[in-house]
Amino acid sequence: MEMTTETRVDIVREFPDTTWADDGPTRSVEAVLEDGLVLSFPQLPFVLSEAERKFLDERWADGRAKNISLRWPGGELRGAAGEAGDLAALKAMVTRYAELSEAFALRLFPHYRGTLRRGNTSFRPAQVAGRETSWRKDDTRLHIDAFPSNPMHGTRLLRVFCNVNPHGQPREWRVGEPFPAHARRYLASITRPLPGSAWLMHAMGITKRRRTEYDHVMLQLHDQAKADLAFQRDAPQARVDFAPGTTWVVYSDQVLHAAMGGQHMLEQTFYLDVEQLQRPETSPLRTLERLLNRPLR
Repeated sequence: MEMTTETRVDIVREFPDTTWADDGPTRSVEAVLEDGLVLSFPQLPFVLSEAERKFLDERWADGRAKNISLRWPGGELRGAAGEAGDLAALKAMVTRYAELSEAFALRLFPHYRGTLRRGNTSFRPAQVAGRETSWRKDDTRLHIDAFPSNPMHGTRLLRVFCNVNPHGQPREWRVGEPFPAHARRYLASITRPLPGSAWLMHAMGITKRRRTEYDHVMLQLHDQAKADLAFQRDAPQARVDFAPGTTWVVYSDQVLHAAMGGQHMLEQTFYLDVEQLQRPETSPLRTLERLLNRPLR
């Protein structure tokens, strides 16, 4: 997608860490993350063993899902195909990433200790560029993360990514305008949900739990941005290339992002309630409530 706007977004901050362990230099950077910045660690690779390197191949995905994932707390492996021994080794690799990511996050964000919850861990062996999908699922378009079937009720989405590409290919991202500016752009066109619609969607199994007005607004922000080709082309944005061996951390429900290219990445999701943030007022929930001058329940 050709961009006609000048780059006016500068939200990536680099840190010198070379270890996932607790003796690394960076810690207590909650404020940087909660301000809607991306924390990048260009010298922090997730090192695969020689035996694990064979998993850097799309053939290990079963073709029904774009990602191979571990579902916690049970650690069930989904989306993978192969012999039992290979799948056990693949699961062990992804589990190791989950454990390293969690220890790393708790070093970076000690304020979250005891409240940060581990979500799914995913291994993404597929090439991003050229994937055919609907506009709503097209993650090459700038968006914030929001899920039609999984209402978040304001819970934060903290993600730890690592590019494990063995051929020097970066993970190509675009990042966009701050969340408050993005919300102002579309809020006037977002109507309230129909009375009873949240109950009906839950009763019919469309959503896993009741969709709040917050979830309704976030989905509309997600969809309207992806459908707005002028916005995708002309809005303030910047390209960011995360080289192999780079780890980066972001609140993906707050930072506008788009994955434009790359192959072979690991990702760990964490959940955090708004009240457990160091500064809850920076959250999308509190931001939207201020802009709308009402609670979003």
